[in-house]
Amino acid sequence: MAKHHYLLLLPQLFLFLHHISAANNPIGVNYGTVADNLPPPSQVATFLKQKTTIDKIKLFDSNADILRAFANSAISVTVSIANGDIPALVQLPAAQAWVANNISPFYPQTKINRILVGNEVIFWGDNTQIDNLVPAMKTIHQALKIANLDKDIQVSTPHAMTIINGTYAPSTGRFVGKNKEILEPMLEFHNQTNSPFMICPYPFFNLAPDNINYALYKPNAGVFDPFTKKNYTNMFDAEMDAVYSAMKALGYGDVEIVVAETGWPSMGDPNQLGVSYDNAVWYNKQVIKHVSSGVGTLLMPKRTFETYIFGLFNENLKPTVSERNFGLFKPDFSPVYDVGLLRNQQGGGPVNKPAPTPTPVEGGGSEEDKKWCVPKQDASDTTLQSNIDYVCGTAGLDCKNIQSGGACFEPNSVRSHASYAMNAYYQAHGRHELDCYFSDSGVVVSSDPSYQECKYEA
Repeated sequence: MAKHHYLLLLPQLFLFLHHISAANNPIGVNYGTVADNLPPPSQVATFLKQKTTIDKIKLFDSNADILRAFANSAISVTVSIANGDIPALVQLPAAQAWVANNISPFYPQTKINRILVGNEVIFWGDNTQIDNLVPAMKTIHQALKIANLDKDIQVSTPHAMTIINGTYAPSTGRFVGKNKEILEPMLEFHNQTNSPFMICPYPFFNLAPDNINYALYKPNAGVFDPFTKKNYTNMFDAEMDAVYSAMKALGYGDVEIVVAETGWPSMGDPNQLGVSYDNAVWYNKQVIKHVSSGVGTLLMPKRTFETYIFGLFNENLKPTVSERNFGLFKPDFSPVYDVGLLRNQQGGGPVNKPAPTPTPVEGGGSEEDKKWCVPKQDASDTTLQSNIDYVCGTAGLDCKNIQSGGACFEPNSVRSHASYAMNAYYQAHGRHELDCYFSDSGVVVSSDPSYQECKYEA
């Protein structure tokens, strides 16, 4: 049975207001510093405030220079406690000292809104850290309460997706074994303090040759959950709903979920599966659009999820090529690509692409000319039918013109119908090159494919 606390009216009001704030601009960014070439924090704060729409950052420590730099910036800052410090912080004097040294000198000038006790502790931590995780969270919260900061600063901890079983059929998601023993009291803590359960869904880390489109929000047949009769067409939603199912099974389905990390690398080792500049642009663009839309997931409809993209910068001291290339920006602040977070710019298109490939345009049209998206000559009917199903089904576009009796129904062929559907999607989503990708089956042209009474939007 769900655990409700009907008398906690003021905390519920706080949570409601927090939901409104997150819905207004739910996108934050992880500010990692594993690099030796990053700009000074003061310049980072100025850049984010003046040049981007990002109004929340998440740190992996409590770096004093960064906290000072973000003073009076109005940017919300999440700080983190190192995994190794967790056992000592079970003792209240140690927790009070940590708050006094790492929070009180900077707040409220720096808008610290959340303390994370460790990072993916259940995955990375040793047994002592794991066993002391929830007690340390409680003690840090108690220290905040003593300092009269508990109403303004939440306590949480981020989790890797390894805490769960059953992501293939999301309704079967469950915390099992020791994970359940740890997470059930943690969820009760979140319920009592109106703080979020934080997870790190990375479809990139679950890639296989047969699920790349599913991971990337590209047209695919989907994954069917036989228990709910719901079909998932992207892995991100499946992972979110698996977590929700596990929380609900313990009676905590109403605890807020925040996405602590998600992202995609723009470069990797040669032939590394799924790693490319275009895929990084596409994934981050789609996930930002999706979590901000208010559509929610199949099991959590009409939800907007506070989400932190990983990461702010490419970090040159990370151990692998792909880990060094998750950043939205280079250390000189030039965008690796723009996914719509820069001010006064059209979002979603490539910026400073390492190896530009000209957009295929027939007839020599300029960038200012009208453009349309149509199938490539070598695109198979199977792929094109999948494109139709995606545009007219999952994406929810109006396809009545290619239905029987519609202006574009004839010729009644998969290629002709796909041409209309793909162009409708391309026009509706901003006319960016990637909006005509369709698993490399689409091409942008400058010659109008309209015919007779069938008019293609441009």
